[in-house]
Formats: sequence, structure tokens, C-alpha cells
Amino acid sequence: MTSKSAFSEPEVQEMIAVRRDLHAHPEIAFEERRTSGVVADRLRALGLEPRTGVAKTGVLASVSGGRPGATVLLRADMDALPIQEENDVPYRSQNAGRMHACGHDCHTSILLAVAKRLVADAQALPGSVRLCFQPAEESGGGAIAMIAEGAFADPRPAAAFGLHVWQDLDLGKVGVTPGSFMAAVDEFDVTFHGRGAHAAQPQLGLDPVVALAHAVTALQTIASRATDPLREVVVSVTQIRAGSAFNIIPPSAWMNGTVRVFDPEIWAELPQRFERIVRGVAEALGCTAEIRYQRHNHPTVNDPGMAALAREAAVEVVGAANVVDDLRTMGGEDFSYMLSEVPGCFVAVGSRNESRGLTYGHHHPRFDVDEACLRIGADVLLAITRRFLAR
Repeated sequence: MTSKSAFSEPEVQEMIAVRRDLHAHPEIAFEERRTSGVVADRLRALGLEPRTGVAKTGVLASVSGGRPGATVLLRADMDALPIQEENDVPYRSQNAGRMHACGHDCHTSILLAVAKRLVADAQALPGSVRLCFQPAEESGGGAIAMIAEGAFADPRPAAAFGLHVWQDLDLGKVGVTPGSFMAAVDEFDVTFHGRGAHAAQPQLGLDPVVALAHAVTALQTIASRATDPLREVVVSVTQIRAGSAFNIIPPSAWMNGTVRVFDPEIWAELPQRFERIVRGVAEALGCTAEIRYQRHNHPTVNDPGMAALAREAAVEVVGAANVVDDLRTMGGEDFSYMLSEVPGCFVAVGSRNESRGLTYGHHHPRFDVDEACLRIGADVLLAITRRFLAR
């Protein structure tokens, strides 16, 4: 059972209306001009003075309390995905090839509702709240850019909190995991260079396809032989390209993929491990390897103290039986960069409702949520904020 909500029914309906408007007009990374305009207009209507154009399309605003105290940052991401929506709903995407298939429309709507409540209660509020509406979470770069352009400056927040609607959790559940919650996201591209030849005369060439195939297998030893089996690592080769005809050994072969890990120490060692294996295999087979290894997101690690505070807030809203404290995923999140700046916690709000067919996962063209999760998310985020500032 949930407790009495801090948000009235008209406020909940407003949240839903905002979410549906944003859902119908999705914009991808660093193109969130309409979305940031909606956000800024709503903040101005509350009497705030938003700073726009942060990291191109981000928005920052502050709610100042009537009493001195710490500053806390609340973050919502705003970007959509390059996906064609397949849902048949009145609020389906009106932008071809664009879709809110991850729930960022929900996050933005929730934070706007929390902002409205904080403004109404500002005189009784100790400290201040930094509202951070971030672009470009999906493609990466948004959190880093917001930090670089002052999201954590003047005054520096003492903590940061964010949330994500979570389709792997049933409606009414809330996930608050202390420690490692989401994995680091690394991406690699490798081009193996050899020497082309006729397929009937392989001895005259140096086959990069064979080198690539051996490397795919050898890379799995990072998880199976080089890492403690109790410390999870995933290495996935997801794209392979080579050749132009059935009877020609090509001069080069290319692969692309991702590495995921929770542990910051293992994460720090991964590029060297990866390069040693790939170059070793290539050299053994007479080829060379051109490697591009990119780091997209840090591991998302919730501070234990901030997670305990967030858990208390979640219990206040949904009850202890509905709070999950061991939720983890190999998915990544660039809120991790903000958690590298200050202690904080990233919370998962259940949005799945099997009885209504709302079961499609994040990034699926039929992704949609039970909008009752908006009220729960707003109540949890508001309760976290109040608890933190009242400490």
C-alpha cells in the first residue's frame, strides 16, 4: 500500500498530460529544443529563473528555501531515441523515427511536478534545490557537458539524486540499491589488417577474418579466466564486417562491441587487458590490429548513506515490502558522472503492468509505462529531497 500522496489528483493529471505531450514530440540528443522550451516555460510560470542553453539544450534552475542549508541536485534526462514507435495510443510519437522508448518523458514530467511542490513549500525549506534537466543521456555526453557548464557550481551541491522508470519492476515497487547499481559502458571498434588473396590460395595471404574470429573467442577469457567469477564482466561482440565476395580473402575485417562491468577497479584495467589480447592474437596470425576503445559511462555506484536515505523515503511512499534493495543491471547510465562528483543515489521506479500489456522493455518500439508510476516517482523524489535537506 502506498502512503497518502503529496500530489493532488489534478497535479497527477497535469503530470500525465505533460508526459504525453513530451512523448508525442520526442527529440534526440542535443536536439531537445522544444522539450527544453516546455521545461523552461513551466519553470518560469512557477516564478523561477531558469538558465537555458546549458550544454546546448539543457536547463538549470534553483529553488531557494526560506532557511539556510545545503544544496541538493535533482536530475531528469530529456532525450528520446532514434526508434520508430509502434504503439497505437493517442500520444504516440509525431516525429518519424523518434520515440521516447526509455521513459525520459516520465522523468522530465516528474521533476517538473516536484519543482512545483518545492516552490509552493519554499519558505519552509532549508537550503536549496538545483533542478537539472539534462540532454543527451542516450548517446552519452549530456551529463559531462552539464557538469562542465556549471551544474555543480555556485553553490556546489552536497548530493545528487535521480530516478528512472523501470520496466523490469512491477508498478508499486521501487528499487534502491546501495553500491554498484548499473555497469560501466565501454565500446570498442577493431579493424584487423592482413593481406588479401584468392580463397583457393590462402597461403598467399594473411587472413584478417581468421584473426577476428580467434579474437572474439579469446576476449571471452577476460570474464572467464582473468576476472574473479564473483565480479561480473560482460564482453559482447555485436557487429562484424568483412569481405566482398565468396572467393576472396579480404585485406581487412572489422568488429564492434561493448564491455560492461560493475567494479571500478576492474573497469580501470579493462582497456589494457583488451588491447593485450587483441594485439596478441593479431600478431600471432601475422596481422595487425587498429583499436578504438571508448569509455561511455562510469559504473553507477550509489553512495551507501544516500541509498539508506533514499530507501527510507521509498518506504515512506510504497512500504517496506515493496522496496527492492538488490536490483542491478549491466545497462549503463551517464548519471554515473554526477555520482562521481558528489555522493548520491539513482532510484528505479517500477512501471510494468502485465495486466494492461505494459511489458515491453526499454528501447523497444512498443515500450510504454503505467502512468501511475509518475505519482510514485514524484512522491519518492520529493520525500528524498525533504529528508536530505532536513538532516
